[in-house]
Amino acid sequence: MVAYGPQPDLNEAVRSALASTGVAIQVVIVDNGAEPAAIEAVRTLDGVTVLSAGDNLGFGAGCNLGVQSTDAEVVVLLNCDAAVRPDTIRALVDAVSDPQVGIATASLRLADDPEVINSVGNPVHYLGLAWAGGYGEPADRHTEAGPVSSASGACCALTRAWWDELGGFDASYFAYHEDVELSIRTWQRGRTVVYVPGAVATHHYEFSRNPGKLYLLERNRLMTLLTTYSGRTLGLLAPALLGQEVGLLAMSASQGWLGKKLAGYGWLLRHRRQLLDRHRQLQAERSRPDREVMQRFTATLDPANVPVPGAITAVNALSTTYRKLVNLWL
Repeated sequence: MVAYGPQPDLNEAVRSALASTGVAIQVVIVDNGAEPAAIEAVRTLDGVTVLSAGDNLGFGAGCNLGVQSTDAEVVVLLNCDAAVRPDTIRALVDAVSDPQVGIATASLRLADDPEVINSVGNPVHYLGLAWAGGYGEPADRHTEAGPVSSASGACCALTRAWWDELGGFDASYFAYHEDVELSIRTWQRGRTVVYVPGAVATHHYEFSRNPGKLYLLERNRLMTLLTTYSGRTLGLLAPALLGQEVGLLAMSASQGWLGKKLAGYGWLLRHRRQLLDRHRQLQAERSRPDREVMQRFTATLDPANVPVPGAITAVNALSTTYRKLVNLWL
C-alpha cells in the first residue's frame, strides 16, 4: 500500500486486509508523504510494516520499494482508499496459482454503493487510452471470471516470481498507467490477466481531471505505446495516432491544459534515449506478437466514468475499420 496525503480511509483499508481469511498477511505501507496521523493510527498494528520513502517516489516506485521489503510468495497491490472482504485476497491468491495467469484483478465496487461496479478490469484501446471497465453497472452483471485487457492497480495480485520476472513497475511513470503497462507486458510474455468476481473490494473512487493528472496520463499513455509496440506496429498505427493527437491537442486547448499536453511531448523528447533502450528491452523479452496481443484491446471508446465527444460513434466506426486494416498487415 502506497500512502500519500491525508489518507482518511487508510485505517479501514489496513484493517480489512489484516482481517483476511485463508492466507497469512503482511501489510507493507510505503509512506510517500502521508499525513502523520493516518500513519500513526496503523503503525503499531500486528502484521503492519511502515517504510518511509523519504520523499514522494510516486506510485510505481513506491510499490517497488514495498515489494522489495518482503519475501511473500504473492504480492497484492491495494489502494489506501480500498477495503477488501475477508475472502478477497484468498480468491486472488487462488487465481494467480494458475501458471497461465500473470495478474488477477478484483471486482472493485463503489464504496458508497457496493452493489455498483467501479472496475472489473480496465479496457485498453489499441491507441493507448484506458478506463474503468463496467463503471456504474450493477455488480450482478459481472459474475463471470475471465480475461481482461488490464488489471486495476487499486486491487490486484501476482506472484512474487512473476513480479520479479517483469521487474515490477517502470518507475518513470510516477503515477497512472503503470498497471496498464504491466498488464500489456504480461500479455506479451505469454500469460493472461484475469478478472476474479469473487475478490470484492470497495473503493472510495473519484475521477479527477486536474492538469497534473492529465499530463501524467497523456505522457504515460504515449510512453506505453512507444515502448511496448514493435516498430512495425507503430509505423502502421502512425496515421491513426497522429489523428488522435490532433484531436487531443484541440481538446486540451479548449479545456485549458494544452501546456501540460505539450510538456508531455517535451519529456518524451528529452528522454528519447531512455525510451529507445526500454523499447529494445521489451521487444527482446516478449513471446507474443502484436497481432495476438492487440486482440485483447478494444477499438471503441465507451468509458462511463468520463464524458466522450458527441461524434464518438463516427470515431469508433473509423477506429474499428482502421484496426482491421492494420491487422491485415501484422
